[in-house]
Amino acid sequence: MDEQDVEKLIDKFDQSNLTELRIDGQLYFSKLDHPAQVTAQPAAPAASPAAPQTKAATANNAGAKIKAPLVGIVYFAPSPDKPVFKAVGDHVKKGETVCVIEAMKVINDVKSPVSGTITKQLVSDGDMVEYDQPIFAIEED
Repeated sequence: MDEQDVEKLIDKFDQSNLTELRIDGQLYFSKLDHPAQVTAQPAAPAASPAAPQTKAATANNAGAKIKAPLVGIVYFAPSPDKPVFKAVGDHVKKGETVCVIEAMKVINDVKSPVSGTITKQLVSDGDMVEYDQPIFAIEED
């Protein structure tokens, strides 16, 4: 596996619903604030995936996150025919609704815990999210 393969995996992982991914004990990706401890495995001398893996870990831990307050299906608009609450690049104020999560046929607002600019959407519309799973990355004011 070369560096390009690892970078493709990073991109796919970032776009997925997965919170952690471990491959053959050599690669480990995590979207968790406190990932599980991983014991070091000897790296193959020909290819070193450590640099891309460090890049992914740094990118995922940078800035604040707006996280799911409960398990359910995330929607970024109040209904299919309405515009999204907030998108990447939008400014959001603390307490402002950024999306909703449907759980047991009840719609729950997800509010931003901080003021800032949304830098990345970490899940897709209609995805099932877990409790405390990051939904947006946000750069605080």
